[in-house]
Amino acid sequence: MMDDEIQLISDGDGLAVIGDRTAVEDFLLSSGLPSKDLGLQRLGPVLGTGAAVAQAGSLVAENSGRWVKLTKESAQAIEKYGLRKSSKSGLSTGVLKGHKGQIRGFVEFAKAPGSLLRNPAALAGAAGIMAQVAMQETIDEITDYLAAIDEKVDDVLRAQKDTVLSRMIGVGLVIEETMILRKARGRVDEVMWSKVQGAPTTVADTQAYALRQLDALTEKLEHKTEIGGLAKAARDAEAQGREWLAVLARCFQLQDAIAVLELDRVLDASPEELDGHRLGLKTAREERLELISRTTEHLMARVDAAADRANAKVLLHPAKAPAVVQSSNVVSTAIVDFHERLGIERARQSAEARRWAEAAKEVRNKALETGADRVDAAKRLGNGTLDRAKTAKGKLSGRIAERTNRRREEAEES
Repeated sequence: MMDDEIQLISDGDGLAVIGDRTAVEDFLLSSGLPSKDLGLQRLGPVLGTGAAVAQAGSLVAENSGRWVKLTKESAQAIEKYGLRKSSKSGLSTGVLKGHKGQIRGFVEFAKAPGSLLRNPAALAGAAGIMAQVAMQETIDEITDYLAAIDEKVDDVLRAQKDTVLSRMIGVGLVIEETMILRKARGRVDEVMWSKVQGAPTTVADTQAYALRQLDALTEKLEHKTEIGGLAKAARDAEAQGREWLAVLARCFQLQDAIAVLELDRVLDASPEELDGHRLGLKTAREERLELISRTTEHLMARVDAAADRANAKVLLHPAKAPAVVQSSNVVSTAIVDFHERLGIERARQSAEARRWAEAAKEVRNKALETGADRVDAAKRLGNGTLDRAKTAKGKLSGRIAERTNRRREEAEES
Protein backbone atom coordinates (compact mmCIF):
# COMPACT_ATOMS: atom_id res chain seq x y z
CA MET A 1 0.00 0.00 0.00
CA MET A 2 1.27 3.48 -0.83
CA ASP A 3 2.24 5.66 2.15
CA ASP A 4 -0.31 8.32 1.24
CA GLU A 5 -3.30 5.96 1.23
CA ILE A 6 -5.64 5.94 4.22
CA GLN A 7 -7.97 2.98 4.61
CA LEU A 8 -11.28 3.68 6.38
CA ILE A 9 -13.79 1.26 7.91
CA SER A 10 -17.01 2.32 9.61
CA ASP A 11 -19.38 -0.05 11.42
CA GLY A 12 -21.85 2.63 12.51
CA ASP A 13 -20.37 2.94 16.00
CA GLY A 14 -16.79 3.83 15.18
CA LEU A 15 -14.34 4.56 12.38
CA ALA A 16 -11.06 2.69 11.86
CA VAL A 17 -8.30 4.71 10.17
CA ILE A 18 -5.49 2.50 8.86
CA GLY A 19 -2.30 3.38 7.05
CA ASP A 20 1.22 4.69 7.49
CA ARG A 21 1.49 6.10 11.03
CA THR A 22 2.39 9.63 9.89
CA ALA A 23 -0.33 9.68 7.23
CA VAL A 24 -2.93 8.47 9.74
CA GLU A 25 -1.91 11.07 12.31
CA ASP A 26 -1.95 13.86 9.71
CA PHE A 27 -5.40 12.81 8.50
CA LEU A 28 -6.86 12.71 12.01
CA LEU A 29 -5.27 16.04 12.90
CA SER A 30 -6.53 17.77 9.76
CA SER A 31 -10.02 16.31 10.35
CA GLY A 32 -10.05 17.26 14.03
CA LEU A 33 -10.91 13.71 15.10
CA PRO A 34 -9.80 12.41 18.53
CA SER A 35 -8.80 8.74 18.44
CA LYS A 36 -7.30 5.81 20.29
CA ASP A 37 -5.14 2.87 19.26
CA LEU A 38 -7.05 0.17 17.38
CA GLY A 39 -4.66 -2.70 18.17
CA LEU A 40 -4.07 -4.03 14.63
CA GLN A 41 -1.47 -6.49 15.90
CA ARG A 42 -4.30 -8.63 17.27
CA LEU A 43 -5.31 -9.58 13.72
CA GLY A 44 -2.71 -12.36 13.72
CA PRO A 45 -5.09 -15.29 14.44
CA VAL A 46 -7.43 -14.42 11.53
CA LEU A 47 -4.67 -14.36 8.92
CA GLY A 48 -3.89 -18.09 9.00
CA THR A 49 -0.91 -19.31 6.95
CA GLY A 50 0.45 -19.07 3.40
CA ALA A 51 2.21 -16.55 1.19
CA ALA A 52 -0.78 -14.20 0.79
CA VAL A 53 -1.30 -14.22 4.52
CA ALA A 54 2.38 -13.54 5.12
CA GLN A 55 2.04 -10.45 2.93
CA ALA A 56 -1.04 -9.35 4.88
CA GLY A 57 0.83 -9.95 8.12
CA SER A 58 3.66 -7.70 7.00
CA LEU A 59 1.14 -5.00 6.13
CA VAL A 60 -0.31 -5.24 9.64
CA ALA A 61 3.18 -4.73 11.04
CA GLU A 62 3.88 -1.79 8.74
CA ASN A 63 0.65 0.10 9.36
CA SER A 64 -0.93 2.04 12.17
CA GLY A 65 -4.59 1.73 13.12
CA ARG A 66 -6.61 4.30 15.09
CA TRP A 67 -10.24 4.20 16.22
CA VAL A 68 -12.60 7.19 16.24
CA LYS A 69 -15.89 7.15 18.15
CA LEU A 70 -18.73 8.13 15.82
CA THR A 71 -20.53 11.15 17.21
CA LYS A 72 -22.70 13.62 15.30
CA GLU A 73 -19.61 15.74 14.63
CA SER A 74 -17.23 12.95 13.62
CA ALA A 75 -19.88 11.30 11.43
CA GLN A 76 -20.32 14.57 9.53
CA ALA A 77 -16.56 14.89 9.17
CA ILE A 78 -16.29 11.58 7.28
CA GLU A 79 -19.63 11.60 5.47
CA LYS A 80 -18.17 13.70 2.69
CA TYR A 81 -15.78 10.90 1.71
CA GLY A 82 -18.58 8.65 0.45
CA LEU A 83 -17.67 5.29 1.99
CA ARG A 84 -19.31 2.29 0.31
CA LYS A 85 -21.51 0.09 2.52
CA SER A 86 -21.65 -3.70 2.23
CA SER A 87 -25.10 -5.20 2.82
CA LYS A 88 -23.47 -8.46 3.91
CA SER A 89 -21.09 -7.19 6.57
CA GLY A 90 -22.79 -3.89 7.37
CA LEU A 91 -19.41 -2.17 7.03
CA SER A 92 -18.73 1.01 5.10
CA THR A 93 -15.24 1.06 3.59
CA GLY A 94 -13.02 3.13 1.36
CA VAL A 95 -9.46 4.24 0.63
CA LEU A 96 -8.47 7.90 0.55
CA LYS A 97 -5.40 9.20 -1.27
CA GLY A 98 -3.54 12.32 -0.34
CA HIS A 99 -0.40 13.80 1.10
CA LYS A 100 0.16 14.83 4.73
CA GLY A 101 -3.49 14.50 5.61
CA GLN A 102 -4.74 16.41 2.56
CA ILE A 103 -7.21 14.13 0.80
CA ARG A 104 -7.29 14.30 -2.99
CA GLY A 105 -9.97 11.75 -3.78
CA PHE A 106 -11.74 8.47 -3.12
CA VAL A 107 -10.92 5.01 -4.49
CA GLU A 108 -12.58 1.69 -3.72
CA PHE A 109 -10.70 -1.00 -1.83
CA ALA A 110 -10.82 -3.28 -4.87
CA LYS A 111 -8.76 -0.72 -6.79
CA ALA A 112 -6.09 -0.39 -4.14
CA PRO A 113 -3.33 -2.94 -4.84
CA GLY A 114 -1.76 -4.38 -1.71
CA SER A 115 -4.51 -3.06 0.57
CA LEU A 116 -4.69 -4.96 3.84
CA LEU A 117 -8.48 -4.86 3.70
CA ARG A 118 -8.70 -6.70 0.39
CA ASN A 119 -8.19 -9.73 2.63
CA PRO A 120 -11.73 -10.75 3.80
CA ALA A 121 -10.40 -12.40 6.93
CA ALA A 122 -8.41 -9.30 7.86
CA LEU A 123 -11.46 -7.08 7.24
CA ALA A 124 -13.61 -9.30 9.48
CA GLY A 125 -10.91 -9.26 12.12
CA ALA A 126 -10.60 -5.49 12.01
CA ALA A 127 -14.39 -5.15 12.36
CA GLY A 128 -14.34 -7.48 15.36
CA ILE A 129 -11.63 -5.43 17.04
CA MET A 130 -13.57 -2.24 16.30
CA ALA A 131 -16.63 -3.69 18.03
CA GLN A 132 -14.49 -4.49 21.06
CA VAL A 133 -13.04 -0.98 21.24
CA ALA A 134 -16.53 0.54 20.98
CA MET A 135 -17.85 -1.66 23.78
CA GLN A 136 -14.83 -0.86 25.94
CA GLU A 137 -15.68 2.80 25.41
CA THR A 138 -19.19 2.17 26.78
CA ILE A 139 -17.76 0.16 29.68
CA ASP A 140 -15.62 3.17 30.60
CA GLU A 141 -18.59 5.54 30.22
CA ILE A 142 -20.67 3.43 32.61
CA THR A 143 -17.79 3.30 35.10
CA ASP A 144 -17.80 7.12 35.07
CA TYR A 145 -21.60 7.17 35.35
CA LEU A 146 -21.69 4.90 38.40
CA ALA A 147 -18.91 6.88 40.06
CA ALA A 148 -20.62 10.21 39.32
CA ILE A 149 -24.02 9.25 40.77
CA ASP A 150 -22.31 7.61 43.75
CA GLU A 151 -24.57 4.57 43.63
CA LYS A 152 -23.23 1.48 45.39
CA VAL A 153 -24.59 -1.18 43.07
CA ASP A 154 -23.26 -4.03 45.20
CA ASP A 155 -25.11 -2.62 48.22
CA VAL A 156 -28.33 -2.52 46.21
CA LEU A 157 -27.82 -6.12 45.15
CA ARG A 158 -26.96 -7.30 48.66
CA ALA A 159 -30.15 -5.73 49.99
CA GLN A 160 -32.24 -8.04 47.82
CA LYS A 161 -33.25 -11.52 48.90
CA ASP A 162 -33.34 -12.89 45.37
CA THR A 163 -30.56 -15.48 44.88
CA VAL A 164 -29.86 -14.40 41.29
CA LEU A 165 -29.26 -10.82 42.39
CA SER A 166 -26.81 -11.86 45.08
CA ARG A 167 -24.93 -13.97 42.52
CA MET A 168 -24.49 -10.86 40.37
CA ILE A 169 -21.72 -9.55 42.66
CA GLY A 170 -19.62 -12.69 42.27
CA VAL A 171 -20.23 -12.85 38.53
CA GLY A 172 -19.08 -9.25 38.17
CA LEU A 173 -15.85 -10.00 40.02
CA VAL A 174 -15.12 -13.01 37.80
CA ILE A 175 -15.77 -11.04 34.61
CA GLU A 176 -13.53 -8.18 35.75
CA GLU A 177 -10.77 -10.65 36.66
CA THR A 178 -11.00 -12.27 33.23
CA MET A 179 -10.82 -8.85 31.55
CA ILE A 180 -7.62 -8.15 33.49
CA LEU A 181 -6.14 -11.48 32.34
CA ARG A 182 -7.18 -10.69 28.75
CA LYS A 183 -5.36 -7.37 28.88
CA ALA A 184 -2.23 -9.02 30.26
CA ARG A 185 -2.20 -11.95 27.80
CA GLY A 186 -3.73 -10.36 24.72
CA ARG A 187 -6.15 -13.26 24.17
CA VAL A 188 -8.87 -15.37 25.77
CA ASP A 189 -7.99 -19.05 25.97
CA GLU A 190 -10.25 -21.97 26.84
CA VAL A 191 -9.47 -21.83 30.58
CA MET A 192 -10.24 -18.11 30.79
CA TRP A 193 -13.46 -18.50 28.83
CA SER A 194 -14.64 -21.38 31.03
CA LYS A 195 -14.72 -18.99 33.99
CA VAL A 196 -17.35 -16.74 32.47
CA GLN A 197 -19.44 -19.10 30.32
CA GLY A 198 -22.34 -19.13 32.76
CA ALA A 199 -22.26 -15.40 33.42
CA PRO A 200 -24.69 -14.25 30.68
CA THR A 201 -27.65 -16.05 32.29
CA THR A 202 -27.05 -14.47 35.70
CA VAL A 203 -26.63 -10.99 34.21
CA ALA A 204 -29.74 -11.37 32.03
CA ASP A 205 -31.83 -12.50 35.02
CA THR A 206 -30.63 -9.49 37.02
CA GLN A 207 -31.46 -7.15 34.14
CA ALA A 208 -34.98 -8.60 33.91
CA TYR A 209 -35.48 -8.14 37.66
CA ALA A 210 -34.33 -4.50 37.54
CA LEU A 211 -36.66 -3.78 34.62
CA ARG A 212 -39.56 -5.26 36.59
CA GLN A 213 -38.76 -2.97 39.52
CA LEU A 214 -38.89 0.07 37.23
CA ASP A 215 -42.17 -1.20 35.76
CA ALA A 216 -43.59 -1.43 39.29
CA LEU A 217 -42.64 2.19 39.99
CA THR A 218 -44.29 3.20 36.72
CA GLU A 219 -47.51 1.36 37.60
CA LYS A 220 -47.73 3.12 40.96
CA LEU A 221 -47.51 6.49 39.23
CA GLU A 222 -50.18 5.44 36.72
CA HIS A 223 -52.71 4.34 39.33
CA LYS A 224 -52.47 7.25 41.77
CA THR A 225 -54.96 10.05 41.24
CA GLU A 226 -55.15 11.89 44.59
CA ILE A 227 -52.24 14.17 45.40
CA GLY A 228 -51.14 12.38 48.57
CA GLY A 229 -50.72 9.01 46.85
CA LEU A 230 -49.11 10.69 43.84
CA ALA A 231 -46.57 12.41 46.08
CA LYS A 232 -45.63 9.11 47.72
CA ALA A 233 -45.34 7.32 44.36
CA ALA A 234 -43.13 10.14 43.07
CA ARG A 235 -40.93 9.93 46.17
CA ASP A 236 -40.59 6.16 45.69
CA ALA A 237 -39.64 6.67 42.05
CA GLU A 238 -37.01 9.21 43.10
CA ALA A 239 -35.57 7.05 45.88
CA GLN A 240 -35.59 3.71 44.08
CA GLY A 241 -35.44 4.67 40.42
CA ARG A 242 -31.80 5.76 40.44
CA GLU A 243 -30.79 2.58 42.23
CA TRP A 244 -32.40 0.35 39.62
CA LEU A 245 -31.00 2.47 36.80
CA ALA A 246 -27.57 1.89 38.34
CA VAL A 247 -28.18 -1.86 38.44
CA LEU A 248 -29.27 -1.79 34.79
CA ALA A 249 -26.14 0.15 33.87
CA ARG A 250 -23.98 -2.42 35.66
CA CYS A 251 -25.77 -5.24 33.82
CA PHE A 252 -25.16 -3.55 30.48
CA GLN A 253 -21.53 -2.96 31.39
CA LEU A 254 -20.99 -6.64 32.23
CA GLN A 255 -22.83 -7.75 29.08
CA ASP A 256 -20.49 -5.63 26.97
CA ALA A 257 -17.50 -7.09 28.82
CA ILE A 258 -18.75 -10.61 28.12
CA ALA A 259 -19.16 -9.72 24.44
CA VAL A 260 -15.56 -8.42 24.32
CA LEU A 261 -14.37 -11.73 25.79
CA GLU A 262 -16.57 -13.70 23.36
CA LEU A 263 -15.09 -11.97 20.34
CA ASP A 264 -11.59 -12.69 21.60
CA ARG A 265 -12.47 -16.33 22.14
CA VAL A 266 -13.92 -16.68 18.63
CA LEU A 267 -10.91 -14.81 17.21
CA ASP A 268 -8.66 -17.31 18.94
CA ALA A 269 -10.60 -20.53 18.32
CA SER A 270 -12.73 -20.03 15.17
CA PRO A 271 -11.63 -16.89 13.32
CA GLU A 272 -13.65 -17.85 10.24
CA GLU A 273 -16.82 -17.36 12.31
CA LEU A 274 -15.83 -13.95 13.65
CA ASP A 275 -17.88 -11.80 11.27
CA GLY A 276 -21.10 -13.72 11.86
CA HIS A 277 -20.57 -13.69 15.59
CA ARG A 278 -19.93 -9.95 15.59
CA LEU A 279 -23.16 -9.28 13.71
CA GLY A 280 -25.10 -11.53 16.08
CA LEU A 281 -23.73 -9.73 19.12
CA LYS A 282 -24.55 -6.37 17.54
CA THR A 283 -28.18 -7.40 16.99
CA ALA A 284 -28.52 -8.76 20.53
CA ARG A 285 -27.04 -5.57 21.95
CA GLU A 286 -29.46 -3.39 19.97
CA GLU A 287 -32.40 -5.46 21.24
CA ARG A 288 -31.24 -5.02 24.84
CA LEU A 289 -31.00 -1.28 24.32
CA GLU A 290 -34.48 -1.20 22.83
CA LEU A 291 -35.93 -3.11 25.79
CA ILE A 292 -34.24 -0.84 28.31
CA SER A 293 -35.28 2.22 26.31
CA ARG A 294 -38.96 1.24 26.29
CA THR A 295 -39.07 0.66 30.04
CA THR A 296 -37.24 3.85 31.01
CA GLU A 297 -39.15 5.99 28.49
CA HIS A 298 -42.41 4.69 29.97
CA LEU A 299 -41.26 5.71 33.45
CA MET A 300 -40.24 9.14 32.16
CA ALA A 301 -43.66 9.60 30.55
CA ARG A 302 -45.39 8.73 33.83
CA VAL A 303 -43.33 11.17 35.92
CA ASP A 304 -44.05 13.76 33.23
CA ALA A 305 -47.78 13.13 33.63
CA ALA A 306 -47.45 13.16 37.42
CA ALA A 307 -45.85 16.61 37.29
CA ASP A 308 -48.68 17.84 35.07
CA ARG A 309 -51.34 16.50 37.45
CA ALA A 310 -49.57 17.98 40.47
CA ASN A 311 -49.25 21.39 38.83
CA ALA A 312 -52.95 21.35 37.99
CA LYS A 313 -53.67 20.96 41.74
CA VAL A 314 -51.08 23.41 43.04
CA LEU A 315 -53.76 25.84 44.33
CA LEU A 316 -55.28 23.17 46.55
CA HIS A 317 -52.01 21.52 47.57
CA PRO A 318 -49.25 24.17 47.59
CA ALA A 319 -46.86 21.93 49.60
CA LYS A 320 -47.35 18.49 48.05
CA ALA A 321 -47.60 19.59 44.41
CA PRO A 322 -44.07 21.12 44.24
CA ALA A 323 -42.74 17.98 45.96
CA VAL A 324 -44.14 15.87 43.13
CA VAL A 325 -42.55 18.20 40.58
CA GLN A 326 -39.22 18.00 42.39
CA SER A 327 -39.23 14.18 42.48
CA SER A 328 -40.34 14.02 38.85
CA ASN A 329 -37.52 16.34 37.82
CA VAL A 330 -34.93 14.20 39.64
CA VAL A 331 -36.19 11.02 37.96
CA SER A 332 -36.29 12.62 34.49
CA THR A 333 -32.77 14.00 34.82
CA ALA A 334 -31.52 10.61 36.05
CA ILE A 335 -33.05 8.84 33.05
CA VAL A 336 -31.55 11.35 30.60
CA ASP A 337 -28.10 10.84 32.16
CA PHE A 338 -28.58 7.07 32.05
CA HIS A 339 -29.56 7.17 28.38
CA GLU A 340 -26.52 9.27 27.53
CA ARG A 341 -24.15 6.78 29.13
CA LEU A 342 -25.69 3.85 27.25
CA GLY A 343 -26.02 5.83 24.01
CA ILE A 344 -29.82 5.64 23.82
CA GLU A 345 -31.00 8.27 21.34
CA ARG A 346 -29.35 11.19 23.09
CA ALA A 347 -30.98 13.99 21.13
CA ARG A 348 -34.56 12.69 21.38
CA GLN A 349 -34.34 12.04 25.09
CA SER A 350 -32.83 15.46 25.80
CA ALA A 351 -35.64 17.02 23.78
CA GLU A 352 -38.20 15.08 25.82
CA ALA A 353 -36.64 16.34 29.06
CA ARG A 354 -36.73 19.92 27.78
CA ARG A 355 -40.37 19.54 26.69
CA TRP A 356 -41.29 18.29 30.14
CA ALA A 357 -39.52 21.20 31.86
CA GLU A 358 -41.19 23.75 29.58
CA ALA A 359 -44.64 22.23 30.11
CA ALA A 360 -44.22 22.17 33.89
CA LYS A 361 -43.03 25.78 33.90
CA GLU A 362 -45.99 26.88 31.76
CA VAL A 363 -48.51 25.32 34.15
CA ARG A 364 -46.82 26.92 37.15
CA ASN A 365 -46.82 30.32 35.41
CA LYS A 366 -50.55 30.05 34.73
CA ALA A 367 -51.11 29.27 38.41
CA LEU A 368 -49.03 32.29 39.36
CA GLU A 369 -51.35 34.56 37.38
CA THR A 370 -54.11 33.89 39.92
CA GLY A 371 -52.20 36.09 42.35
CA ALA A 372 -52.22 33.59 45.20
CA ASP A 373 -49.19 34.04 47.44
CA ARG A 374 -48.96 30.34 48.19
CA VAL A 375 -48.88 29.54 44.50
CA ASP A 376 -46.05 32.04 44.09
CA ALA A 377 -44.09 30.16 46.74
CA ALA A 378 -44.77 26.86 45.01
CA LYS A 379 -43.57 28.26 41.70
CA ARG A 380 -40.34 29.52 43.23
CA LEU A 381 -39.70 26.14 44.78
CA GLY A 382 -40.45 24.31 41.53
CA ASN A 383 -38.23 26.55 39.43
CA GLY A 384 -35.45 26.42 42.02
CA THR A 385 -35.54 22.63 41.95
CA LEU A 386 -35.30 22.57 38.17
CA ASP A 387 -32.41 25.05 38.19
CA ARG A 388 -30.52 23.02 40.79
CA ALA A 389 -31.02 19.88 38.75
CA LYS A 390 -29.65 21.62 35.65
CA THR A 391 -26.67 22.98 37.63
CA ALA A 392 -25.88 19.56 39.07
CA LYS A 393 -26.14 18.00 35.61
CA GLY A 394 -23.77 20.67 34.24
CA LYS A 395 -21.22 19.97 36.96
CA LEU A 396 -21.53 16.23 36.29
CA SER A 397 -20.97 16.80 32.57
CA GLY A 398 -17.91 18.91 33.37
CA ARG A 399 -16.37 16.20 35.53
CA ILE A 400 -17.06 13.54 32.95
CA ALA A 401 -15.63 15.77 30.19
CA GLU A 402 -12.43 16.17 32.21
CA ARG A 403 -12.10 12.41 32.59
CA THR A 404 -12.87 11.92 28.90
CA ASN A 405 -10.18 14.44 27.91
CA ARG A 406 -7.65 12.68 30.12
CA ARG A 407 -8.47 9.35 28.48
CA ARG A 408 -8.17 10.94 25.02
CA GLU A 409 -4.77 12.42 25.87
CA GLU A 410 -3.59 9.02 27.15
CA ALA A 411 -4.94 7.39 23.98
CA GLU A 412 -3.18 9.91 21.74
CA GLU A 413 0.10 9.14 23.51
CA SER A 414 -0.34 5.38 23.12
